[in-house]
Amino acid sequence: MTTRQAIALVISHVTAVAVGFAVGIYALPILIAPEGPSTAEIASVSANANYTAEFRKDLKDSDTFHWGEGSVAIGPDMITFMGELAPGPDYKLYLSPEFVETETNFKDLKSKMAQVGDVKTFENFIVKVPEGIDPSQFNTVIVWCESFNEFITAGRYK
Repeated sequence: MTTRQAIALVISHVTAVAVGFAVGIYALPILIAPEGPSTAEIASVSANANYTAEFRKDLKDSDTFHWGEGSVAIGPDMITFMGELAPGPDYKLYLSPEFVETETNFKDLKSKMAQVGDVKTFENFIVKVPEGIDPSQFNTVIVWCESFNEFITAGRYK
């Protein structure tokens, strides 16, 4: 084996490992995600909602890998979502006093927001509102990827 062949072999193997790692990072959350709540469960819980919002794919910082689309219902005790989110790791649900559609906006306002909880599914979710958080004091619901500081989606509810 020549030096040139050895270098080509090393480069090809390093590239294959890097691509495999990237695919693994993207695929792992999809593979380990629990099944989302049924439409009937969402309908039952969202019957007590005081507000509604829409997640849309056309927000400024939403893109091919970071988006959400569907309906959100915000109640005093639960927040439900019927729709689909782009898969990813470590999604968190936040309430904000101002509408946000970029990572910069999110980071600027994060100290004024309330973190509601974890989003563990990519199709439909129900998140319990912790005691001490009053959704009526906010106007926007946001999905944020904590691991990569990525804006996913947001919807204004009042």
